[in-house]
Amino acid sequence: MPSDTVTRLIERYRAGEGDALEELVRLVYDELRRLAAWQMRGERSDHTLQPTALVHEAYMRLAGADDPQWENRAHFLAAASRVMRHVLVDHARARNADKRAGEKTVVALDEALDVAAESHVDVVALHGALERLSAVDPDLARIVEMRYFGGLTVPEIAEVTGVSRATVEREWVTARAWLRQRLS
Repeated sequence: MPSDTVTRLIERYRAGEGDALEELVRLVYDELRRLAAWQMRGERSDHTLQPTALVHEAYMRLAGADDPQWENRAHFLAAASRVMRHVLVDHARARNADKRAGEKTVVALDEALDVAAESHVDVVALHGALERLSAVDPDLARIVEMRYFGGLTVPEIAEVTGVSRATVEREWVTARAWLRQRLS
């Protein structure tokens, strides 16, 4: 898909053409499904949300966003990824609130955070750790969101953030170490 087509649709949506978002989502739907599947990879097998439902919930939240700051495909996918993470966190919080025993919803932090595959972290705890990281260094938290939750590559993150690939790689290493320390 041509990147300029996505950019034009974003510009149309930001100009107030509501149908442009529907066109945009149709155009990048396969990528959104891939992002949703990526985010759901560590969830429990009996999770009530499926990737398609996660995409649809994210769409509803994106459609309700005031003055979206998306500039291009990578920005839009990063925003969609963040929204999907929040949907999963909200879902986990609701589930945990329903269970008096407090059973945790877990997400595997496999190679993305260099933690052993059998290690699990509560998705709510991960969200809290990212919020704390964001308070310390918002750029590091944003890179984790885009890389781990969004599945964006280092070059894509560099494009979105406007920094060099080397900087993204260096900050990714720092963010992983920070999170590993807080979540272990």
